[in-house]
Amino acid sequence: MTIVGGFDVHRQQITFDYVDTDTGRVRWGQIRPATRHTLRAWLGEHCPGGDAEIAVEGCTGWRYVVEELTAAGATAHLADPAETAGLRGPKKRAKTDRADARLLRTLLLEGRLPRSWIPPEQVLEVRTLGRLYCALMDERRAWQQRIHAQLFHQGCPPITALLTVAGRDGLARAELSVAGRQYVDTALRTIDSLTVEIDALRAQLVSFAHRQPGCRALQAAHYGVGWLCAAIIWAEIGDARRFRSSDQVVRFAGLDITVYSSDGKRSPGHLSRQGSPELRWVAFEAARCASRRGSPDYAYYHKVADVLDGKRPALAVERKLLRRCYHTLRELGDVAMAPVMEREVA
Repeated sequence: MTIVGGFDVHRQQITFDYVDTDTGRVRWGQIRPATRHTLRAWLGEHCPGGDAEIAVEGCTGWRYVVEELTAAGATAHLADPAETAGLRGPKKRAKTDRADARLLRTLLLEGRLPRSWIPPEQVLEVRTLGRLYCALMDERRAWQQRIHAQLFHQGCPPITALLTVAGRDGLARAELSVAGRQYVDTALRTIDSLTVEIDALRAQLVSFAHRQPGCRALQAAHYGVGWLCAAIIWAEIGDARRFRSSDQVVRFAGLDITVYSSDGKRSPGHLSRQGSPELRWVAFEAARCASRRGSPDYAYYHKVADVLDGKRPALAVERKLLRRCYHTLRELGDVAMAPVMEREVA
């Protein structure tokens, strides 16, 4: 028996809709609860030989579903959520989980499923660590901003560089109320605990980048790309050959300009920001180095700054940098995705 179907994945259940291509029989239902163990049992009952092709949208939860499908010998197809929604067409009836699963099955049968790349396990692991690093950095930055707000609220002069010894000394001398002092001390303890996690995670990512050929190539070829940035860029871009051009990488990072025009009217463009925020962050961090005299983009950076009156000159360098990283990884081919031993990742 060969089955072709679609999975609509939710936290509580997975709604399935598949057709037996031998008999033409259509079956649908729900897999409850939506866990790896339950899905494994369902696959063992419905496609024990692994003779199945299943489509699933690339939303939260797709990873374990794809892993279990692959382990069972079935073929998993990851669908792009936005393009899949576009292919749904005008809404003529109520949108249900079964309708979503049926749409995925129909698109797969008709060969119209908008496929997304399924990263190998090592890319997923490093990507998860990179996103955790960025999340912790955002959290630490938020606590620093809370301290600045509390200082201003209590009429204290601004104190910069809160993570330095001078910054801590300034906070210790700040004239705060009893509750304000407790607020700042609690924030500092939270920052210190986050710093411990951030430093350990940075060391882990840097250690991986030193051993991975694609990361080494990025670090060696591009000014401003350090070991940490190389690891995150490598994990977020993945196999560069999945993009048809470097413009798609820029669009994937959300650094493309959206434009709406009709007849003679045209709205001003702005960044789409529809993509990987982690890739945008590392591109910005690396592009800031273009302001240094040793950078090969030093003249270009300041030329753009003069044209734009100093408004975000790094943005143009970010796009150039991502395009260069794309070509570097693409030219390496399979070597760019070479696996690193698990003990070396840790």
